[in-house]
Amino acid sequence: MAHDGPVAPAPANTIAPARACAYTVLRRVFEGGAYADQALHAESRGLDPRDRALAMRLAYGAVQRRGTLDHFIEQLADRPVDGLDAHVLAALRLGLYELLYLRGAPDYAVVGDCVELSKTHGRGGHGLVNAVLRRAAREGAPALLSSLSDGTPQDAAVMHSHPVWIARMWWDLLGAQRARELMAADNEPSELALRANTLVNDAQALAAALPVSTRADQRLDEALILQEPFDMHGSELWRAGAFIAQSRAAMHVSRALAPVPGERVLDLCAAPGNKSTHLAALMDGEGEVIAVERNPRRAGSLARNALRMKARNVHVEVADAAEPRSGARFDRVLVDPPCSGLGTLQMRADLRWRVSEEAVAAMAGTQARILAAGAGSVRPGGVLVYSTCTISPTENERLITAFLDSNADFSLEDLTSALPEFAAAETVRSGSLPGTLLTFPPRDGTAGFFISRLRRS
Repeated sequence: MAHDGPVAPAPANTIAPARACAYTVLRRVFEGGAYADQALHAESRGLDPRDRALAMRLAYGAVQRRGTLDHFIEQLADRPVDGLDAHVLAALRLGLYELLYLRGAPDYAVVGDCVELSKTHGRGGHGLVNAVLRRAAREGAPALLSSLSDGTPQDAAVMHSHPVWIARMWWDLLGAQRARELMAADNEPSELALRANTLVNDAQALAAALPVSTRADQRLDEALILQEPFDMHGSELWRAGAFIAQSRAAMHVSRALAPVPGERVLDLCAAPGNKSTHLAALMDGEGEVIAVERNPRRAGSLARNALRMKARNVHVEVADAAEPRSGARFDRVLVDPPCSGLGTLQMRADLRWRVSEEAVAAMAGTQARILAAGAGSVRPGGVLVYSTCTISPTENERLITAFLDSNADFSLEDLTSALPEFAAAETVRSGSLPGTLLTFPPRDGTAGFFISRLRRS
């Protein structure tokens, strides 16, 4: 409810701990370039579980909704956000997010805490915070939010808080309605899925052993979707290698490669090892998985992950995936290169503000080089899977089309007919590449992954 009377700033020691934590996270993300999850982890130490959950919701929500929040700040303050002091802007984003999207606490508590935060973290500006947030409370969330529309890519970018270039790209690729659905889904909580490690147990046994409720996936025997919060790394089951956290979309990638026991498999850009260990499990631990990672630190983490997951047939190599390999070729090669990650915006609060259109074009060049190196390692008759966790034609369809145009000895296989679990996948793209898969978050409830499978003649 709105409160028209003056709001008395709360004493610093009475500011809600969750708001104080979220405020610091916002400043670290937008002023210091910190990753939202890492900043929250550092700043939420000492909070009780309830306060930490609220701090996460406030911080991640305000980061995700920055575009919409800044639109309203400029409207309510009658000045551009670029001219506001950082400590004021953080307080406005935090308070406005809670007033518009949570609406659980009294308005006066939200306004009072944000005014006090701006007072204690900078000189001046707290009067503006007070005036803007009080005006937002007075006008009310329904009236403000109903003033938004998503009829054009530009309007949708504001309403769903995405950079305009992403909205335009998805408008062209998916069509207007699908683009709206995807952007809306990016602002919802993401699912948390576990992959049962079949080298240790199956999903049914894991579900029975877990202290939280789960549901199964009809297309992935090894997948469990968590129905409630769970401290994974504190679990003895995690230490025993019984499971790994992995999106269901990522599980489909290893399924698409479809290795069998005894084969030689190459996994390029393999850290942190989720797919490498999945490949090992699909091979029943028999054969060999060469997991290549350029970064020594990440390679070490990959090796430890493989050890924990009992994937003894995974062998880690520190090397550049873009460099052609000599020696014997492989039965199957997985190319899962660094990408823009636009299929994972739901689970990575700040990513949409980090990636740029120019960066996507640069990534495509690197991806093409890694794909070429991977293709050179496939034996005649062997299989290559190219996959990314992005929804970007530059990194996906166009790249594969260009590769096929210049590599006549490779042909695209139809995933939807070759693998039963893909049979129900409908296309959501304009001008899609037949036989490739694009998981679609609003429809599939998981991350957005592009998957293509090619065979060497």
